[in-house]
Amino acid sequence: MKRPTAAAAGTATLLLAAVLTGCSDSTTAEGHGPTASGASPSAPATVDTKSEGKLGSILVDDKGNTLYLFLADKKNKSNCTDACAKAWPPLLTKGAAKVGDGVNKKLLDITKRSNGDEQVTYNGHPLYYYAADTKPGQTNGQGLNQFGAEWYVLDAKGNKVES
Repeated sequence: MKRPTAAAAGTATLLLAAVLTGCSDSTTAEGHGPTASGASPSAPATVDTKSEGKLGSILVDDKGNTLYLFLADKKNKSNCTDACAKAWPPLLTKGAAKVGDGVNKKLLDITKRSNGDEQVTYNGHPLYYYAADTKPGQTNGQGLNQFGAEWYVLDAKGNKVES
């Protein structure tokens, strides 16, 4: 059996570090998308809609990143913290979230997380990204059962979308 070279081992270490740091419970400095920085957002988040094939028109952020609901959450209360929030980073905002195309302003709100961060909600559902969605438009988290309940994308009415 061949032993890995130092270069191969170094590459594997860098890839592992990239994967581990790519999962976070925060958003970028602009307030959008998962990041490893741990910084709180400095601007309001925007919720938009986008057509995603068989799922139809679903909620996304202003960059087209898919947003999800967690069935274990209560109305306007997140039950996703720690390891859950690393795999499913919450959509955080600074102040009231902005309404994008196809979004009902009456359904858009914010809630306080246990650490004091403001998380965007839609129709009472706290909103999350999925860390394995690495590009806009991906829906790899759709229908997954993780951390005690299922995860779904939402339609513009704020309801879960089942594929």
